[in-house]
Amino acid sequence: VQLQAYGGGLVQTGASLSISCAASGRTFSSYVMGWFRQAPGKEREFVTAITGTGGSTYYADSVKGRFTISRDNAKSTVYLQMNSLKPEDTAVYYCAAGGGAYYYPRDQLRYNYWGQGTLVTVSS
Repeated sequence: VQLQAYGGGLVQTGASLSISCAASGRTFSSYVMGWFRQAPGKEREFVTAITGTGGSTYYADSVKGRFTISRDNAKSTVYLQMNSLKPEDTAVYYCAAGGGAYYYPRDQLRYNYWGQGTLVTVSS
């Protein structure tokens, strides 16, 4: 599985931004898809994840109520809608596909494939 994230950019505090991740391969729907982020000088952290059917979603407390993950299995794409952005949301956002992440969606080690990352910058 190859993943390509895109859609990052520079926005102001309070703005919205949507980023996407397109996957190759015909088994996209069998993977839990997650978004992780890494801010400058910090470790990469879990943001959100969605199961293969889209039936379950998981969010970090820091983004709950502001971010929404979704997926379109017909297009092999996962989306992250980010609203009410804050400067602390500034990071490189990575999408990931996890064959073993169904029971551990927040665990980075459960994800087998990673995209190259897209930079989201929120100015104050």
